[in-house]
Amino acid sequence: NLIEIQRSMTTSSTAIFVPFTTQELFQTGKEALYYGLNALSNNLIMVDRKKLKNPNGLILGTPGSGKSFSAKREIANAFLVTDDDVIVCDPEAEYTALVQKFEGQVIKISPSSTQYINPMDINANYSEEDNPIALKADFILSLCELIVGGKEGLQPVEKTVIDRCVHQIYQTYFENPVPENMPILQDLYNELLSHKEDMVSQHIAQCMYLYVEGSNNLFNHRTNVDMSNRIICFDIKSLGKTLKKLGMLVVQDAVWNRVTVNREMHKFTRFYIDEFHLLLKDELTAAYSMEIWKRFRKWGGIPTGITQNVKDFLASKEIENIFDNSDFVYMLNQGADDRDILAQKLDISQHQIKYVTNVGQGEGLIFFGDIVQPFVDRFPKDTLMYTLLTTKPAETKTETEAATE
Repeated sequence: NLIEIQRSMTTSSTAIFVPFTTQELFQTGKEALYYGLNALSNNLIMVDRKKLKNPNGLILGTPGSGKSFSAKREIANAFLVTDDDVIVCDPEAEYTALVQKFEGQVIKISPSSTQYINPMDINANYSEEDNPIALKADFILSLCELIVGGKEGLQPVEKTVIDRCVHQIYQTYFENPVPENMPILQDLYNELLSHKEDMVSQHIAQCMYLYVEGSNNLFNHRTNVDMSNRIICFDIKSLGKTLKKLGMLVVQDAVWNRVTVNREMHKFTRFYIDEFHLLLKDELTAAYSMEIWKRFRKWGGIPTGITQNVKDFLASKEIENIFDNSDFVYMLNQGADDRDILAQKLDISQHQIKYVTNVGQGEGLIFFGDIVQPFVDRFPKDTLMYTLLTTKPAETKTETEAATE
């Protein structure tokens, strides 16, 4: 140094000369997906959720912060980069254009639709034990609880009657497991009616009439859609309040069926649940969601819940387990109360929490295992992919336009 000048520097100025002060999230595996740019270094954030000890995930943010966009971007990336199957539960009909572009199967579940999902579908791998009917009977009891139970739920004697009938109607199918022998709700209804002296059976059958032969009989058909497609979207927007809980429960069971089949083929299944708070509001669907978060990892399932408020997970200790069992949390702009909860739960510093405080779309924090990383995602708007991902009405293409381009 030929210039004899000395000067003092502040800590922040000196820090510029210290290398590697920024933590990076960059994994080099073949299935690492893009999640934005590091807000501090502008380097790519590329990670593979399968490498986490628990790949369950949540996408959180206020309305308009980019939750659905982020979920669609991950879906598109996973579809193109990995061999994983993708299933979406879509309460707002936002994913149709993207799924159709990838030649996926959109299943519109509504009273006027001609596409049907059979809630009685089962396969030999449905349960870890040798008796898949026992686990299926548990699901059908949950289904009947919504149909028959009322505020007090099913009585023990009603559960016993339903369980007995369920085992009865699956005998024919397991003796000869062909699609024509798969039972439907009508078979359960007829089996209950056949016990004419049993008043409990008659009462349950009367309650089921609306969903079997009445106007809400959309779940009383055999499955007539392609459930083997790599990307499936369940559009449940048109289901009214009466049927929405029932529809979500049936969708969850259809996903479980697919996960058990894929496990035998050593395939991963990604399950995205938009408006996740709708499931957490009801005791039965919340309990089923908790089972998904606890059991999916062992079966090669990667569930992702998309919702607005972290407060939704504090309704009970059981529901809180969903948050605690998620090692991947993608946080966009947060409300004041939610920021406090996130800071406490994920041990986020006050400096880091500013990245989810009054920020723009596509900005926030990513929690990956034990790493908390600020990110920015500036997706180019002059692309076809952007028009398929965005949910802004002025920018979205119609389903027909997107599918034909």
